[in-house]
Amino acid sequence: MKICRTIPECRAALGELRRAGHSIGLVPTMGFLHEGHISLVRLAQENADKVAVSIFVNPAQFGEAADLDAYPRDEERDLALLEEAGVDVVFLPEVDAMYPPGDETIVETTRLANMLHGKVRPGHFRGVTTVVSRLFNIVQPDVACFGEKDYQQLQVIKRMVADLHMPLAIIGGKTVREADGLAMSSRNVRLSPTDRQAALVLSRSLDAAEQAARNGTTVNALDGLIRDTIGTEPRAEIKGLDIVAAETLDPVSGSLTGPTAIMLSVAFGEILLLDQRVVAP
Repeated sequence: MKICRTIPECRAALGELRRAGHSIGLVPTMGFLHEGHISLVRLAQENADKVAVSIFVNPAQFGEAADLDAYPRDEERDLALLEEAGVDVVFLPEVDAMYPPGDETIVETTRLANMLHGKVRPGHFRGVTTVVSRLFNIVQPDVACFGEKDYQQLQVIKRMVADLHMPLAIIGGKTVREADGLAMSSRNVRLSPTDRQAALVLSRSLDAAEQAARNGTTVNALDGLIRDTIGTEPRAEIKGLDIVAAETLDPVSGSLTGPTAIMLSVAFGEILLLDQRVVAP
């Protein structure tokens, strides 16, 4: 496994693989890896000859400096996991490399980034698309894999790639959960034991919503069911609950007639957790 800490090193390592005729898959991460990330590595390995993983805690997508500082990091453990998973190249750039002095260029999807969860986290998706577009320019992957847990992020990146005619495929990976149903997230380690238990209300609410959708329901009834379920947990504070068309994120109303995305943004103390489910009648 080749470890690259500068952009020239990364380009040289991947250029060698590309000249040998290999396709490249990329899994962008912010580190503190878990099985959800490794599932994306496996997905990339299924769709490309060689796999690169980036580890970069992107300051542009954090609203508060304290949240950025508190983000968990464990480079030694991350590298061990990636080597065991058979990753070919790891890219660990410094902030000054990704955002050089005098940097002033941003990339933004003007509609998708500023709706739904984008209202809960102003500027977040602009930070995501800006850094991901730079990673794509550096790595030049044939495919890139992102988790469906942050469903809006996945759609934002797909829109950016389509709009900018980027020559790569974006593949979404299923949300990976702990044995008790909690969606895997690097933020979970920051939950207190009490909040960790309370957070199980997210998957319970989505399970109930999925069953209701199968039985036939309306958007309003689904919204009420989710809110009532989460409302049974006093430590949970709903920051965002959106029920939208799965492909376009457009608003939906009335009876469910097709694939519908439910996106949750719920705070447990100072920790904001995301979860999602695509349901259908």
